[in-house]
Amino acid sequence: QVHLVESGGGSVQAGGSLRLSCVVSEYSHDGYSMAWFRQAAGTESEGVASIDGDGTTTYGDSVKGRFTISRDNAKNPLYLQMTSLKLEDTGRYSCARTRWPNSGRTGLAPYRYFYWGQGTPVTVSS
Repeated sequence: QVHLVESGGGSVQAGGSLRLSCVVSEYSHDGYSMAWFRQAAGTESEGVASIDGDGTTTYGDSVKGRFTISRDNAKNPLYLQMTSLKLEDTGRYSCARTRWPNSGRTGLAPYRYFYWGQGTPVTVSS
C-alpha cells in the first residue's frame, strides 16, 4: 500500500507564502503523475497543480503565477510553493498520485489519481 503524507500547512496572512511537502512511502515516484488538490469548507475539491512523469505542469486558473509545483524525480518529496496567498486559498490541501507510472497527461482530473493523502490545512487571514 502506498501512503502519502502532507506537511507544511499552517496559518499565514494574506500576501504571505507557504511551502507544502508531500512524502510518498515508496522509494521513488519517478514517472508518476502527482498533483495537489484543495477543498474549502462547504465546497467541492479543486485541482490546484499537477506534474506529469515528464515534468509537464498544469495549474488551476486561480493559482497560475502564484503557485509552483515541483519534485525531485529521484526521491521524495513533492512540493507546492505558494506565494501571494489570498483569503480564498484557505482550505485543506491534499496530494495525490497515479497508480501507474507513465500515465500520460493526467492534469487536474481527480479520477485519474489513485492514491491520496489526508491533507494539510492552510488558513489565510487578512
